[in-house]
Amino acid sequence: MTQDVFICDGIRTPIGRYGGGLSSVRTDDLASLPIKALMARNPGVDWAAVDDIYYGCANQAGEDNRDVARMAGLLAGLPVDVPGSTINRLCGSGMDAIGTAARAIKAGEASLMIAGGVESMSRAPFVLGKAESAFSRAARIEDTTIGWRFVNPLMKSRYGIDSMPETAENVAAQFKVAREDQDAFALRSQERYAAARSRGFFDGELVPVEIAQKKGPAIVVAADEHPRETSLDALARLKGVLRPDGTVTAGNASGTNDGSVALLIASGDGAKRHGLTPRARIVAMATVGVEPRIMGIGPAPASQRVLQHTGLSLDRIDAIELNEAFAAQALAVLRLLELPDDAVQVNPNGGAIALGHPLGASGARLVLTTLRQLETSGGRYGLATMCIGVGQGIAMVIERI
Repeated sequence: MTQDVFICDGIRTPIGRYGGGLSSVRTDDLASLPIKALMARNPGVDWAAVDDIYYGCANQAGEDNRDVARMAGLLAGLPVDVPGSTINRLCGSGMDAIGTAARAIKAGEASLMIAGGVESMSRAPFVLGKAESAFSRAARIEDTTIGWRFVNPLMKSRYGIDSMPETAENVAAQFKVAREDQDAFALRSQERYAAARSRGFFDGELVPVEIAQKKGPAIVVAADEHPRETSLDALARLKGVLRPDGTVTAGNASGTNDGSVALLIASGDGAKRHGLTPRARIVAMATVGVEPRIMGIGPAPASQRVLQHTGLSLDRIDAIELNEAFAAQALAVLRLLELPDDAVQVNPNGGAIALGHPLGASGARLVLTTLRQLETSGGRYGLATMCIGVGQGIAMVIERI
């Protein structure tokens, strides 16, 4: 018999801009901060009883290279016998971490878990491959911030190695998503985020980050850095990322960002034993594969699959957090799901175009925001979903308690 799995708490750092306020924070230190915050605001928990930590991280080529989940737990001050494992499903890593933790609890192999994700795209290193022959004078430096590196020629010939903006342009062309619609979607994301921030929606999920200085007081990063004021006219003036007449621009795409998220997940007995209050039940998670060149449509079949698992129809979902990797793919997904471009239940507090997209952390951020939106609106079921590089989609359904 499977056990119910509950989200009992969750917190995140602000999302920093590339080269912004969090860029001086080591990735492993950044990963530890929300765990420390969970420990501070749940003093009744026996933290030695945590069965495992699962953290998503897409890079793992720099300061996150030695199992960043394990390092985060140690740096946060968890007992040394609490283990940790790092999960890489690229953009879906943080959500996969939560789903993997939930499956362990459902199977009866755990009762208390920490799950989340981290990414510091500012600190992603350049890497240099080893020489392929003795005395070789050839050297190629690869940037690990995002996208392909050390490409397999067979992969390139079979599936292509389209960059993320190229996949968005492919989706825009194949699914006939106009530039004007993309810009309108991007503006809604910024405006919805600004409205949510002004009414204090994000206050309950943020932990400020203090950064010590050699001289003077510490710098405090207390708010998301990526959102910006804009207009349709300003968005329309932006040139395409790939070509001047392209539809994908810096204004209708997510950012390159830094941040971390952690959720406290427990069985019913585990929550009771540690004095925790269940806030939502993790109902199900599903993943799918799609053509890598149109990876952005992944949330549509992933959402359909997870709804099939749960026996729910889309009209029973009260809150949807759809990761806005690009406005082009988000709109294609909405249309495939037969939802309006401006659906009120989709990203009502803005999305990644406004907030930013720290790859390994975003999936966990989506789940946390879904929970908090359900609590704010009084809704019952929430869906978090996102596309994944190399052609995948992931989706999770939660139920507010």
